[in-house]
Amino acid sequence: MKILCTAARWLFVLCLPLLLLTASIGGAVNFLKLYTYGFEKYGVSQTTGLADTELEKAARGLIGYFNSGEENISLSVVKDGQPFVLFNEREVGHLRDVKELIRLDYLVLLGTLIYALGYAGVSLWRKNRRPLGWGIVWGSILTLVLMAALRLITLYNFDQFFWQFHLISFTNELWQLDPARDYLIMLFPRGFWYDATQFCALAAGTAAVVLGGVAWGLSRRKAVS
Repeated sequence: MKILCTAARWLFVLCLPLLLLTASIGGAVNFLKLYTYGFEKYGVSQTTGLADTELEKAARGLIGYFNSGEENISLSVVKDGQPFVLFNEREVGHLRDVKELIRLDYLVLLGTLIYALGYAGVSLWRKNRRPLGWGIVWGSILTLVLMAALRLITLYNFDQFFWQFHLISFTNELWQLDPARDYLIMLFPRGFWYDATQFCALAAGTAAVVLGGVAWGLSRRKAVS
């Protein structure tokens, strides 16, 4: 029984980084301000010739697609007064692959959340508050270490990180797009993905600090009392 309790506690610790990272990725996917921030920072309106209102329409369309049951995206915008379909067949195929990754992120988020809440609920029911608190603290520390490593890796060699991520995540070459022709890469240039990665790492790290700080404070209060 003791071995099972120890294994469950360490599984809880390992779940926390996954929970916080997938939550930050899911949040970034659905955070419209992150899209519009990137459009403005990287001059996407000038690059694409699309008005800011059309860019926001495209961002909303992508967010809606990622959360829909549709297999393929069909998104029309207006340029120079003429409507046209924004993404070509290759881009549509790549977005379909991206959507599968987002679904996987959601599944991992849901699974780790269910386990974390279940473990916390059982611990509170059994009045094992102190082990639960220290489990949260250690999970938060592990999250901070991993997010710091991610930030350092992307800071010093983001291009290699980005390349390896695509090689591992996709089984085809649809992600290799032409920045002079394909709107998907014009909308989201390299700099946007660097910023988005830093955003996710920072969001997960911040959540870990808050969560771990609260758990540590409560554990200390319990020990003193």
